Amino acid sequence: MDLQTILFTFFGGIGIFLFGIKFLGDGLQKIAGDRLRDLLDKYTSNPLLGVLTGVLVSALIQSSTGTTVLTVGLVNAGFMTLKQAIGVIMGANIGTTVTAFIIGIKIEEYALPIIFIGTFFIFFFKNKKVNNVGQVFFGLGALFFGLSLMGDGVAPLRDSSAFRDLTINMSDNPLFGVVIGAIFTAIIQSSSAAIGLLQELYAQGAVTLGAALPVLFGDNIGTTITAVIAALGSSIAAKRAALTHVMFNLIGATIVIIFIVPYTGLIENIQTWLDLNRPMTLAFAHGIFNVSNTIIQLPFIGVLAWIVTKLIPGQDTEIEFKAKHLDVSFIQRSPSIALGQAKSETLRMAEFAEKGLIEAEQYLMTNHKRHAELTFQYEEAINNLDKKITDYLVQISERSLSDDNSRMHSVLMDTARDIERVGDHMENIVELVDYQLANKVVLSDEAYKDLKEMFDLTISTLQNAIVSLENDDMNEAEKVVRKEEEIDKMERKLRKQHILRLNEGLCSGSAGIVFVDIVSNLERIGDHSVNIAYAVLDEYI
Repeated sequence: MDLQTILFTFFGGIGIFLFGIKFLGDGLQKIAGDRLRDLLDKYTSNPLLGVLTGVLVSALIQSSTGTTVLTVGLVNAGFMTLKQAIGVIMGANIGTTVTAFIIGIKIEEYALPIIFIGTFFIFFFKNKKVNNVGQVFFGLGALFFGLSLMGDGVAPLRDSSAFRDLTINMSDNPLFGVVIGAIFTAIIQSSSAAIGLLQELYAQGAVTLGAALPVLFGDNIGTTITAVIAALGSSIAAKRAALTHVMFNLIGATIVIIFIVPYTGLIENIQTWLDLNRPMTLAFAHGIFNVSNTIIQLPFIGVLAWIVTKLIPGQDTEIEFKAKHLDVSFIQRSPSIALGQAKSETLRMAEFAEKGLIEAEQYLMTNHKRHAELTFQYEEAINNLDKKITDYLVQISERSLSDDNSRMHSVLMDTARDIERVGDHMENIVELVDYQLANKVVLSDEAYKDLKEMFDLTISTLQNAIVSLENDDMNEAEKVVRKEEEIDKMERKLRKQHILRLNEGLCSGSAGIVFVDIVSNLERIGDHSVNIAYAVLDEYI
């Protein structure tokens, strides 16, 4: 086999292997639906539950990196605390070993039939669920087919004196093997692919167990790079979660390197006792390492959290996504008290809308990404509370309500919907600013001044609407009605001014689209604010 064929076969195999893992994980994720995120959100109340959840999610999506990035995202969004995230990250490292065990089964000869089954399910059935199962089969087959090609590509390395010298160096100097494993995994950003390649090398007899194990530990370190990249520019809490992932794997690799000789002996004995093939031997080595690392470090989650907090100091903006006031027991005992609880939660939701709108304005004026992230977080929090409040109010509606309570119930249902729409509009504004930045659209100073004026009026109107709801204040509600009329007039005036600037060549068409759409979204927020005010006024009619 010439060099070109070796390289093409090897890199083609890696490509198909990576595609197979991604396709397999995506298929499993579609089958699971939103339940993966719900798992991470609901079942991480204590470290042990967090570990088990991390194991399950990583096993399902076939990627510890995917689980860790998802966890970093949940921490960044405020759904998960740092301590909860650490447990999930530990579990993710265990869950990812499932791929190595799958590879250890050694069914490459069935790869093509499995791909055919997957293709058949995808192309010959219209049912989405069957298509998703087909995607899982296709991904699994592609994984094994890619692995087979990788094995063919690395087979000639057995006879290479240079490669033999390299493996001897890795056996004699484990740190060298750790560095190689870390660098290779960081480059391809998949520990599963790196470990799959290592299993093939070991199966081909190209590396010894003593050389393979340090590379295996290095793979675990290299896989943290994706989470680090995901945390760049994110919240302080997300950066801390990513750093914890790095520290956890570094500490584990350090411990096992210190005891590399007895650990290698243990794996050799397990290989003999269980009569394992070579790929399965490395799968056991990987699994035992990650489980042991988790058991050792699990009691020190608090210490890890303290260390990363010291290493990355600062106070983060905290958004409590979960409902605080919706106690279901009140629905049975006293619907009027339950409505009071729903009102308190609706006011929290309205507060998020106000803060999110302020962040959207700051993003327009400063272009700092953190303001955009906070806007999206507030919008996600609003959506979450909207579902919880609506479900709670539906349960209350099943009880017998007085006329006053029935009116309040209707007000809260309408208000929650209006606040949710405010969240959508502030998200639209951020996306318009993203478009402006991506396309290098320049707004004039006059346009910024006009937008600032309209933002201030709209935010003030929303604040008055919230106060009117909180205190059942007719005066505040009437202020909202007057201000909303001002917003409508301002929108018409700004549109005319924009057309004049456009005609005079002072403004580009792209800038006009951004300007007019932001103004339109602010006007719609004014409409939803006045809806809240009308609901308050109607209570007195």
